[in-house]
Amino acid sequence: MKKIIQLSILGLLVASCGGGSGQSVDEALASKDLEVMRAKRTSITEELKVLEDQVKKLDDAIAELDDNSKLPLVSTITVQAEEFQHYLELQGDVMTDQNVLVYPEMAGTLYRVYVEEGQRVSKGQLLGSIDDGGLSSQLAQLKTQAELSKTTFERQKRLWEQNIGSEIQYLQAKTQYEAQQNAVKQLESQVGKSSIRAPFSGIVDDVIKDQGTVVSPGPGSEVFRIVNLSDMYIDVEVPESHLPNVTPGKTAEVYFPVLGEVITTKVRQTGNFINPSNRSFVAEIPVPNKDGHIKPNLTAQVKINDYTNGNAILIPQSVVSENAEGEQYVYTIAEKDGEMVAKKSIIKPGKTQGDYLEVLEGLSAGSQVIVDGARSVRDGQNVQVLDSTTTAKNQ
Repeated sequence: MKKIIQLSILGLLVASCGGGSGQSVDEALASKDLEVMRAKRTSITEELKVLEDQVKKLDDAIAELDDNSKLPLVSTITVQAEEFQHYLELQGDVMTDQNVLVYPEMAGTLYRVYVEEGQRVSKGQLLGSIDDGGLSSQLAQLKTQAELSKTTFERQKRLWEQNIGSEIQYLQAKTQYEAQQNAVKQLESQVGKSSIRAPFSGIVDDVIKDQGTVVSPGPGSEVFRIVNLSDMYIDVEVPESHLPNVTPGKTAEVYFPVLGEVITTKVRQTGNFINPSNRSFVAEIPVPNKDGHIKPNLTAQVKINDYTNGNAILIPQSVVSENAEGEQYVYTIAEKDGEMVAKKSIIKPGKTQGDYLEVLEGLSAGSQVIVDGARSVRDGQNVQVLDSTTTAKNQ
């Protein structure tokens, strides 16, 4: 930079003096005479060469007298103790236990559909009806017979209490009444299966069968899909090595790439079984879904806080080197006889997060670590510090 400035000044000097001849550059250009312009260029080139030689002599003299010009230029950070949180990064899919296909409980023609796709329904709400094939008429007839048996039983009971009639007549009337009551309940249960009702509150995601379709219990005869988006969760498979650190209550950050949303939540529960095929266990993470944007099977990136150090020393990973013995080290600044000296410091690394490394041993709060220029210095070499910041994360 110093040389560029000097050459710029020389250029200005040459331009201002017109190259040392009586005729300026502008006048030579205005003359339109090729010989005049060539002569002017030659004159300026000779003068520039003389000035460059003089600048070189001055640079050599300055370098001989200025000790700082020989020192490597470095910048540093002053590390401080701060909170460090490490996150285990995993991937999972959004799930819900309330995402079901509703099947008919009896065979028959789908007589009527009472809901539409996207409609919100409550638990027990009637969704559709199946033609019961005359069961309702049989139920009405059976109820009439049950009423008759009830009346007969009540009258026989009053006579029995007055010691009129035989015990066998009383017991027969009672048995007939109870049998009719049970028959009514059984047929009511059968007729009830002709009504398709919502198993829980949610949204009708799909009306699969149309009115008039013949349906029957079993696979392939699903009529509705009901989804409740209020109780969503994510199951992630966690390597067994993290079993002591990933526990219920740990903070988790869930990112949905498609939505561009981040949700902070906590681990709700962890599995008690290690999958032998991949040596992992399942962690369940609830996902609040107030706006209903999150859908089942949506891909999510999950970060679980598995380690926290409230008094950690952090440095950029880019400044760490490794020696032939496999030890990791950084260069720090030490002051010796009023001079700044680079010192190799062996460190014990901890966990990493992003661009930062946790240092367990080898550095303390207040240590000045060389950042820029760390690859060009040697242990014990004097250096010149150009810039210093106070914390690694504010770099």
